[in-house]
Amino acid sequence: MSRLTLRARVAAAAGVAIVVGVVVLGIAVLARLDDQLRGDLDRTLRQRAVEVARLSASTPKLLTAPGALEGRLGGSALFVQVVDRRGRLVARSGGLGGRVLPQDDAARAALHARRTGYADDKLGTDRIRVYAAPLGELGQGAAAGGAVIVAGTTSDIEDTLATTRRFVVVSAIVAALLAVALATVLAGRALRPLRQLSSGARAIERTGDASRRLAVPAARDEVGDLAETLNAMLASLERAREAERRFVGDASHELRTPLTALRGNAAYVARHGGDPAALADLEADAARLSALLDDLLALAREDAAAPPPREPVDLVAVAREAAASDPGANATVAPGPDEVMVVGDRAALERAAGNLVRNARKHGPPHGVITLAVEHDGKRARLSVTDEGKGLDPSEAARAFERFWRGPNAAGEGSGLGLAIVRSIAERHDGRVEVDGARFTIDLPALKDLSNPARRTPGVTVIDHQESTRT
Repeated sequence: MSRLTLRARVAAAAGVAIVVGVVVLGIAVLARLDDQLRGDLDRTLRQRAVEVARLSASTPKLLTAPGALEGRLGGSALFVQVVDRRGRLVARSGGLGGRVLPQDDAARAALHARRTGYADDKLGTDRIRVYAAPLGELGQGAAAGGAVIVAGTTSDIEDTLATTRRFVVVSAIVAALLAVALATVLAGRALRPLRQLSSGARAIERTGDASRRLAVPAARDEVGDLAETLNAMLASLERAREAERRFVGDASHELRTPLTALRGNAAYVARHGGDPAALADLEADAARLSALLDDLLALAREDAAAPPPREPVDLVAVAREAAASDPGANATVAPGPDEVMVVGDRAALERAAGNLVRNARKHGPPHGVITLAVEHDGKRARLSVTDEGKGLDPSEAARAFERFWRGPNAAGEGSGLGLAIVRSIAERHDGRVEVDGARFTIDLPALKDLSNPARRTPGVTVIDHQESTRT
């Protein structure tokens, strides 16, 4: 693992990128410059050879005149040499002095194959570029049928390329240093908000106080978005911690009541002996405690459960099972489709539907009819449970799915967890629960809609006939 700081890595990356960019650009420039300079040299050599060939054809006697073959190539002399058809020297420029241009492949091709050509060679210690061309065979001059050889030194080209190469290297070093310095400064400024976020997060970690918030930078950039996301996460953690504390407190209170009654009845039986009423109270207390523990465990399992298994479940069969699960309820399944398929955990969905049936029996009118209905519209599947009571008003419905909440007009004893379990099961199935008076509906994605990535937000919808409230 690298021990370099992010600031150092950014600076190093910027320096390397600049060096690579300058080097690649320098190589391209050098290659293009080399081609350009050598092309200019080749054109100059060819043009001079054409001039000598014209002179040989028109006035061959001038070839040997002093200065006739002289020429310049930049700051250097242009070397010209004329040979006859046997390769013997006819004339040469004064710049050669006592030297003779080499009879290389280009010169031999011009003499014997009557073909022009270029070649790279040496004249003493100097590197030269050579161009050779055949001369016409007509005419009376000594060079008729021979060849003209023109050469120029490449030292100027090599000096220009070397200077350019040094300039590229120096430019790469200077640009890299500037890039490192600039990247260091900019990275330091960009990372300052991150350091502040890190410091704030460490302070929260030390204190364990999820109510604290991180400072949001003034700039609306990615760091600001990160700070807001972390603050939203802290707010969620704070709510979860508060809900956990409230849950523990409520659970302790709810468990204490049946345990107190159970201990009191047990003490009474121990002192006075068992009688039918005391034993019935003991049995009722034990049953109430057992039901409460079952609901707590079910809710804890839903909270910690993984996504439900992707198994096809028929909601019509779930509704029939729920209607038959409570013998004391006058529950019926309304006519509807023969099959409405969803994907999920059949046992969990049966528990949710059964909780709605028991809730309807408990809070509906005595001996009232409880109606279960299943419907779908191609995208959504709904299982609803309706009793004949007046149902919940919007203010009560908004709290009906809170844990341990029981309405002011709640009948009989209960844990206040049944509807909370229904909501948890629906949310785990990417669904929601809708409340409309005495009608409770579990809304789930239908089997045909499971490939659709757009999901409705899990939660509870309270229908007020005029507007909907989400809780």
